[in-house]
Formats: sequence, structure tokens, C-alpha cells
Amino acid sequence: MNKMKRILLILHFPPPVHGSSMVGQMIKNSQLINSSFDCRYINLLVSRNIIETRKFSFLKFFRFIGVCLKLFIEITLRRPDVCYLALSLTGLSFYKDVLLVVWLRLFHVKKIYHLHNKGVSQNQTKKIYRLLYHFVFKDADVILLSNRLYKDIETFVPLSKVHICPNGIEDLALNYKPKLSTLIKPVKILFLSNLIDSKGVTVLLEACLILLNNGIDIECDFVGAEGDMSIAQFEEKVTQHGMDKQVKYLGMKFGYEKQDILMNADIFALPTFYSNECFPLTILEAMSSRLPVISTFEGGIPDIIEDRVTGFLVPQKNVETLAAKLKMLIQNSKLRHRLGIAGRQKFEMEFTVDIFERNLKSILQQIVTNT
Repeated sequence: MNKMKRILLILHFPPPVHGSSMVGQMIKNSQLINSSFDCRYINLLVSRNIIETRKFSFLKFFRFIGVCLKLFIEITLRRPDVCYLALSLTGLSFYKDVLLVVWLRLFHVKKIYHLHNKGVSQNQTKKIYRLLYHFVFKDADVILLSNRLYKDIETFVPLSKVHICPNGIEDLALNYKPKLSTLIKPVKILFLSNLIDSKGVTVLLEACLILLNNGIDIECDFVGAEGDMSIAQFEEKVTQHGMDKQVKYLGMKFGYEKQDILMNADIFALPTFYSNECFPLTILEAMSSRLPVISTFEGGIPDIIEDRVTGFLVPQKNVETLAAKLKMLIQNSKLRHRLGIAGRQKFEMEFTVDIFERNLKSILQQIVTNT
């Protein structure tokens, strides 16, 4: 009987809740992964809530020291065959991760990085970043969420070291029983992300204003945490546009509350131009909920949304085009239904948890076999 390969996984566990932490929790809970390898886990996330992520604190510093100590113990006493690291590519988090890579390089541990962010191509002109990217990526394997994201790291990582593993999520529509209603309501648009302006918050508000000025009755719900835009700033924008009755901020929602919001929406809109956008899990949630999706040509989104098949892709920051696509969907319920069903089918074929786990297991198996 072959001895299971030892894998040390350094990843993010919620809270906070973002794409990387949701995937980290999914991996830790995976029966397939844990039964296939001898896994040990270290939580790389030193913030315990959304507010902590935005500022330095000594508490976060000491938590990171704890991460370093755990890593040292694991690689000296247990000697993993491979270390999987959810690597950050920019900012303070990148510099912290570099320190972890130093330990891995000192003890000659084989590395695989799972990238849930980007920014290498933008920062590689800076000397310190360029030197560190060469150091970090040397001899490492890399998991990307989409082929389209390879151009961000191609200067430092040969294609032979790249593995593609799209994200997957739990099926939100499974066993869901919708509430029956005989009321005729306006078409409901849903934005599900943090209040980060580059996620398309203002762009969507302006598109809603165009629709309302053209006599189109809508409702638009914004769900998520505060980002670079506060709740007060968001509500001020809504009031300035005179849309208090039609546009609502619902705060952060989880579990069944989020499920209800998704299932009771008609259109999902994420007109993002966020520079770090890779593979938004919220789009997968919308597709699993049979919602037609409108988004942009950013990161790996074109690999999720097939334009005019499962939704629409619009140019970034183009309010008029966004409003036109929203109008098309609002006025054509059959089109909404067709795109939503196609999105659901694509979700079932490509983006379920089972598919993600099988893909990740195959990649890890290939890498540990070559150690």
C-alpha cells in the first residue's frame, strides 16, 4: 500500500468572507482531498473581520508571527512533500507571503501557489517587485483560475508550470423551495459584492437612473460589506439621484438570507473594472440561481459568462451600454429565462464543488507524483 503524500496547505479560512477564504474553507472541508493526501492546514488569514483587513494592528502582526512559527514546525518536524500556498501578489500581504516562501526555499520544500488575485504585470516594472517575483516563482507550480490570467505572470512562470482549476461553489438552488407570490413586481436587479466603486457600484447606479428616467420600473438591491465606499456615501449617491424608493442597500447576507435574495432577483449585474478581479464567486452564485448575468471583460469573467448565451459582457465603465442591456432583459422575460437556464447548465457542467475538487485533486496528484 502506497503511503499518502504529505501536503501542507497554507490558505485562508473565513472570516472575513471573500473568494479566497471561501475556497480555502471548501478545500479544508473536502473529503476527497483529505482522503487522497495526508493534509495539514495553516490559516494564513490574520484578519478576523472585514474592518481588520483595512488597517495594520499589532494583533495582526502577532498572528502572522504565529503563522511563521507553525510553518517552521511543520517543515522541520513533519517535512511535507509539497506546500500549497494561497499566494497574494501585491501589497503588504505579498511581502508577508514572501517571508513564508523564504522558509520554504531554505528547507527545499516543493511549492505550488494558488492565485486568487493578479497584479504582477502591473508591478513588475518596479525593481523590488520584479526581484521578489523572480525569487518567489522560481521552480514553483502555479494554479490559475482561468487561462486568461496567465498573461499576468507569463514573465516569471513558464506555461509548463501552470495548471488551470476554475473555482466551484455549493449549489445554492439545490433543495430550494421558492415562495409563491401572485403580486406583480418590478424587475429586480441584484448587485452582490462589497461596496468598492471599481466593482461597478456607481456605474450601476447611473445605469439605473437612465432606466428610471426612461420610465422603466425597476428595483435594484445592493448586497455586501462596506469597501472604499461607506454606506453613508452610497446612500448619499442614491438620494442625489432620487432613487431612494427603487435602490436599497441590504448589508451583508449569508446562508439562507443570501439564497433568498438570489432566488428572488431577476437579473444579476456586476459591471466591474476592479484591477484585481479574477473569477468572481458571486457570478457563479448567480448562475446557480438561474439568473442572467451582466458583467465585463475583466480577468477570467469571459470564461464564466458566454456573451449572449448565459448573459452579456459590456465594456467597462460604459453606463449607456449597461443600461441598454439591462433594458433588453427587463423588457424580455423569455430572454431572461433562456439566458438564466443556459447559465445554470454551464454551472452544472463546469463550476460545482465536485468538479472543483476533482480538478484540484488531479493537479495535486500530478505535482506530488513528480516530487
